[in-house]
Amino acid sequence: MNPHSLTPVLRVLRLCLHLMVAALLALAAARATAAHTPDAPAVIGATVVLALVYALGPVLPKVSAAPAAAALWLAAVLAVWATLVLLTPDGVWLAFPLFFVQLHLLPLRWALPLVAATTAVAVGGFGWHAGTLTVGTVLGPALGAAVAVAVVLGYQALYRESEQRRRVVEELTATRGELAAAERTAGVLAERERLAREIHDTLAQGLSSIQLLLRAAERSLPDRPGDALGHVRHAREAAVDNLAEARRFVHALSPPGLDHSSLPAALERLCATTARASGLAVHCQVSGTPAGLPTAQEVALLRIAQSALANTVRHAAAQRVELTLSYMDTEVALDVVDDGTGFRPDAVPAPGTDTEGSGFGLAAMRARARALHGTFVVESAPGEGTAVAVTLPFAHPSTATTPSGPSEQDRT
Repeated sequence: MNPHSLTPVLRVLRLCLHLMVAALLALAAARATAAHTPDAPAVIGATVVLALVYALGPVLPKVSAAPAAAALWLAAVLAVWATLVLLTPDGVWLAFPLFFVQLHLLPLRWALPLVAATTAVAVGGFGWHAGTLTVGTVLGPALGAAVAVAVVLGYQALYRESEQRRRVVEELTATRGELAAAERTAGVLAERERLAREIHDTLAQGLSSIQLLLRAAERSLPDRPGDALGHVRHAREAAVDNLAEARRFVHALSPPGLDHSSLPAALERLCATTARASGLAVHCQVSGTPAGLPTAQEVALLRIAQSALANTVRHAAAQRVELTLSYMDTEVALDVVDDGTGFRPDAVPAPGTDTEGSGFGLAAMRARARALHGTFVVESAPGEGTAVAVTLPFAHPSTATTPSGPSEQDRT
């Protein structure tokens, strides 16, 4: 056992052990003085010497730190103790505390043979003074040694188990801290991704519309001031909508397009606004019976429609766009199809590598669909237009519940 890692309980036991040694030495000296035997001065001298030698152990750091120094100190203590045993039978009782000292200071492979030798000296001392050996004189020191060994081994086993539990608790605490840090990091990344999708699908698209309208107004001046004024008014309306979106980010409200309105109505307004801003022929239609959807699904479909139409305006060079919202028994689907130049979906750059932002737009739409356990498909080829299709699982309003987990983030 490492002497530098003593527990408070072991410190108390060690103090009691020192007090026991002092009491037994005092008892031996007192009995010798009271008996007035010829060996009384020698007994008293041996007890004093043994007390002094024993007292050096706790005050010498090397005795506790080095097994070799402990062995030398124990050899000196046992030599004086053996002398005391020869002088008086009262010295035999010191064998019991010496068992604990030996087991505490020395490794077990050294301590056990030394305990056995000490037991033999104690038995021999009883026999020397009694003139004969009895069962009691043999069993007494032997049982004392066995009890000491059992107590020390039991304490060491409890100590090791306690240390193992302490290490397990520390590992669990560290692991829990790492897990909490990882969850916080994941939450920050998820929120960052959500805000990036929101900004791309709302503010960025709105600013692009304002830019297109102002360019159109610039081209209309000075020859067609009426047309320019109309473009400016539409740009102002787009700016008002963007301002509402920005305030929604601050106040964590649902999209303004869905306030006091249904999803089909919000999509119709989106198509009308896109047509005014871009000059495209944007047609919106609804198939099936419209039904209430969880807010997260309505937000996702509206955002995907905004992003898909914005990509068509910016990249497709299309003349016509068809937007279809389909309510089915178990699913709701949104399709955005244009007659533009098309592209190769597998050639779209990864998000963050495309300065035009199209790569992020497709990734954001796909992430929204997956967050709600839906599917997202893009079909396109050069010269053949583009079709964007998203399908979300649909439950009847009487049994539907708002999705939890990542999809709830779209509500803020």
